[in-house]
Amino acid sequence: MSAISIKVPKQKIKNPPLDIHTLGDRVLRQPAKRISKVNDEIRQIIVDMLQTMYSNDGIGLAAPQVGINKQLLVIDIELKDEDKPPLVMINPEIKSSGGDLVNGEEGCLSIPEVFLDVVRPDRVEVSYRDEDGRPKHLIAEGLLARVIQHEMDHLNGVLFVDRVKNAIALNKELSAHGFTSRDVQAVK
Repeated sequence: MSAISIKVPKQKIKNPPLDIHTLGDRVLRQPAKRISKVNDEIRQIIVDMLQTMYSNDGIGLAAPQVGINKQLLVIDIELKDEDKPPLVMINPEIKSSGGDLVNGEEGCLSIPEVFLDVVRPDRVEVSYRDEDGRPKHLIAEGLLARVIQHEMDHLNGVLFVDRVKNAIALNKELSAHGFTSRDVQAVK
């Protein structure tokens, strides 16, 4: 992974630049559009998304979550390490997935305080463009693979609760935090 050219301090700011949409908001269900040109406007969105993600204690954020209908993700699983740059993915595509199918707990900034188990492949191969528009290729495993898949789901209007198999736990957890299972669209 090459160093990111965009520097954003990994800290909370009082008024993050973007609002995060929550479960039930239609904007989260729309498929995101490809980005045709990586320019300063896109780079500013990346900065705003990173500041918003860090301010909300997130490790990943997809543009649709902040009402921007573009294929853009920011990910940082190394929040404590200022020297480890975040991952910026523009127009990401999973080329292959593999390894074991692993059950792991997930949460989402768009569904605050809800944490449930989701089964995902433990390894993904992804192609994407970076913040300078350069083509990139990444093989990710473990937590990074999970976060990439979770965030890429957002680009297709899918939320992690749509993948939860335990309906009882899902309904209990959603209602405990003021959400309704009517907003869940189970993935077959």
